[in-house]
Amino acid sequence: MAEPMGEIAHDAQRSRDPVPVSAMMLRQTLRTVAALGSSLRGAYGRRRLAPLYAPDPDNLQVSPHVAAAMEWLKRAQDVGVDRGVSYGVRFGADFQASYPETTGYICRTFVERAHADDDCTLLDRAVEMGHWESDIQLPEGAVMGGTVDRHPTPAIFNTGMVMLGWTALIATVGNERFRRSCARAANWLLSMQEADGNWVRGNSMFAASGATTYNVKAAWALCEAGEVLAQPKYVRAAIRNAEFCLSRQQPNGMFRDCCLTEPARPLLHTVAYTMQGLIGIGTRTGRRDFIDAAKRTADAYLRGMAADGYIAGRHDAAFAPAANWCCLAGSAQTSVVWGELFRLTGEEPYRAAMCRVNRYLMARHDIRNPDARLRGGLPGSWPTWGDYGRLQVLNWATKFLVDALSLEQSLAPGGVAA
Repeated sequence: MAEPMGEIAHDAQRSRDPVPVSAMMLRQTLRTVAALGSSLRGAYGRRRLAPLYAPDPDNLQVSPHVAAAMEWLKRAQDVGVDRGVSYGVRFGADFQASYPETTGYICRTFVERAHADDDCTLLDRAVEMGHWESDIQLPEGAVMGGTVDRHPTPAIFNTGMVMLGWTALIATVGNERFRRSCARAANWLLSMQEADGNWVRGNSMFAASGATTYNVKAAWALCEAGEVLAQPKYVRAAIRNAEFCLSRQQPNGMFRDCCLTEPARPLLHTVAYTMQGLIGIGTRTGRRDFIDAAKRTADAYLRGMAADGYIAGRHDAAFAPAANWCCLAGSAQTSVVWGELFRLTGEEPYRAAMCRVNRYLMARHDIRNPDARLRGGLPGSWPTWGDYGRLQVLNWATKFLVDALSLEQSLAPGGVAA
């Protein structure tokens, strides 16, 4: 009897000792706590913040939406201490710091709207954006990643997006400072380019996956720089990158390595950048194969678009929806792609697709909000608590909405949509 009693006593003592916790168990616990915290924050956002943005789904007239979006972009430029454009606004908060990357291509939109509206004040604003970009250009010629930062790091894509603004300004006002800035940026892009046309060095620190096929939109800017600066070497470099991009395309039209965060489920936004870049280079160099590649991708998205204009924010390699929310910025860009394809081919299904997705976007664009920080800005996702730009309006989503609706106006049978 003594031995069993001794074992019982030993077990009792052991039950009072601390139980060792493995590192794996600790990590799992931390992940569970983090997921719970994220879920609680998401529930709070949906309940308290999402109602702050309330569009009128019945207001589908193009002109008021363009006007409201442009007014929001003006406010986003005017709120800061510089002449860049604010990154955006989280629901219930104030405007954030200026964002060099997107200010670059917003500058281009302001130049285009200045021509369309015969509004010199918009051109003045674009010139101010261009000068600000020159002021903060890095010594090597690059543009910084992220919002304006006292400790900046260079970024290939961001550099190209600012070049799109400078090239538009050079073509319009011919400013020598913009020429110098654009040439320095273009030379830096060339110095970073690999022999196969890809960019491995110099990518943004925020491009964690290294899957940057969408850099072809930066190559489009390089192509334009070659034209306005009379430098054929820039055009040749752009073509090399576009050819590399085609090597990453699958037969069904999807691009490999084309997402900042999840290459296996690429974001519509970054795939749309890729389509835009290929069309831009293709139209300027006469390379029909680049346009055809973009067309193949655009056709796949067209087939998958819902009757109301909804396009999932992510898709897998087979173009199956991989998200239950819409990336509004990506949808607006895809609208632009379809509009450009209509302009190039005259095929009516592209114009119809453009109009359909634009109706979807306008139904989710709040142009009557009493809060001027939100009124006219476009959210990153719909529902607004979707994963992309959760519960905030973004300057680039708003810019691409202006581009999409402006293109619809220009392609309308009478020249101007209502």
